[in-house]
Amino acid sequence: MVNQSLAASADETAPSLAPEAEATDAKGLQHALKERLLAEDKRPEPPHHRIEHKKPPPERRDLKRGLKIAAGLALIAVFGWLPLRTMWQTSSVEAVLNSRLVTLRSPIDGEVVAIPDGVKDEAPLAAGTLVLRVINSRGDRSHLDDLRRQMSRLENQRPSLAAKLAAVQASQQDLARQAEQFRENRILQLEARIAEIKTSIEAAGARREEASAAVDRASTLAKSGSVSTVELARLTRELSVAQQIELGARKRLDAVQVELTAAKNGTFLGDSYNDRPSSFQREEEMRQRAEEMKADLAHADAEIAWLANEITTEEIRYASRSEADIKVPITGRIWEMMTSPGEDVRAGQPLLKVLDCGAEVVTANVTERVYNQLKLGDRASFEPNDGGPTINGSVINMTGAAGAPANLAINPDALNKEPYRVTVAITPVESPAHNCVVGRTGRVVFSRNEPAP
Repeated sequence: MVNQSLAASADETAPSLAPEAEATDAKGLQHALKERLLAEDKRPEPPHHRIEHKKPPPERRDLKRGLKIAAGLALIAVFGWLPLRTMWQTSSVEAVLNSRLVTLRSPIDGEVVAIPDGVKDEAPLAAGTLVLRVINSRGDRSHLDDLRRQMSRLENQRPSLAAKLAAVQASQQDLARQAEQFRENRILQLEARIAEIKTSIEAAGARREEASAAVDRASTLAKSGSVSTVELARLTRELSVAQQIELGARKRLDAVQVELTAAKNGTFLGDSYNDRPSSFQREEEMRQRAEEMKADLAHADAEIAWLANEITTEEIRYASRSEADIKVPITGRIWEMMTSPGEDVRAGQPLLKVLDCGAEVVTANVTERVYNQLKLGDRASFEPNDGGPTINGSVINMTGAAGAPANLAINPDALNKEPYRVTVAITPVESPAHNCVVGRTGRVVFSRNEPAP
């Protein structure tokens, strides 16, 4: 409305200003225009331009004012309480979800060979999964070959030792049979001699009795003079000879009985041989030889068994030196592959690094004030920046500004806003081990005076 009045007044004053504009400069024209505008503002408005504004009732004005105040308080509560609560909490400046690394090294020298199925880097791996194989085609097997040659030599010698032992045992059994036959026949012979001597003793006893009767008769007749003294002496002599003959027979009987007793006990007595005949001596020699050959055969069997055990051990050792399976010792996924199939590696050379999905931790850096308030075992919770669920844990390490190295996927030195570093162990139940997510950022909130059980 003001613009319309300005336009109308400008149209009315345009002719009258023309002579003045020609006579004066632009400054004077501007001054005249301002005075005209002031005169127009003081002019009363026509009735049809007036707009009457009705005031709302007081109750409505109070309600609107209350709603505005409530909305303002709500905005203050939402956008002011959260920063205030964050300031009151004992929390970290930066935090990142981290995990331990397991470095797998080559146990032998050789060439890296890929497994047939292959392993994807992003795929989770169970404990014991085969990921690589190292083969050494130039492994030293000289000791294994020596053991096998010794085994072959003993195995070839054993049949001949067994055959010789069987032959010696057969000879020994034959000689034992001959010796037993000799002993039995010798016993029979001695028993026959004993019977013969007993018969001789009986005959000698009869002669002695006859001679004794003759002497008694001659002694009686010699008293009457019927028998001469010479005849009596001869008869007496014959009696004495008969007695000696009987005594000698009895002594021979005792000697033969001694021989019989010795023969039954395995000892033979005689003038033409020693205590054991040749058959017994040869049988004894064969028995000793058989025992020696048994010992040799047992020694060969024991050495063969020992060599078999050594060969088995050496085969396992050679297999471990010539071929090695690289298996994942823990549940995780491949973090870094440091070799490729076809590459020659040395013993102890790193092959790959595996992310331990069962040993996830949170590395955080805090201010000096917060660090001095913490202690080992304090409860902590990791709040991801992406709005994920909170992960609970406890403080397990406080390295401060030392920056102690650790086998972690993300070096704690990567958090550089504050120099004081803290490590939080994640509760295994709440750890997202199936995802094995490393590198998620967030912050750690520490609970004061509430150590973890």
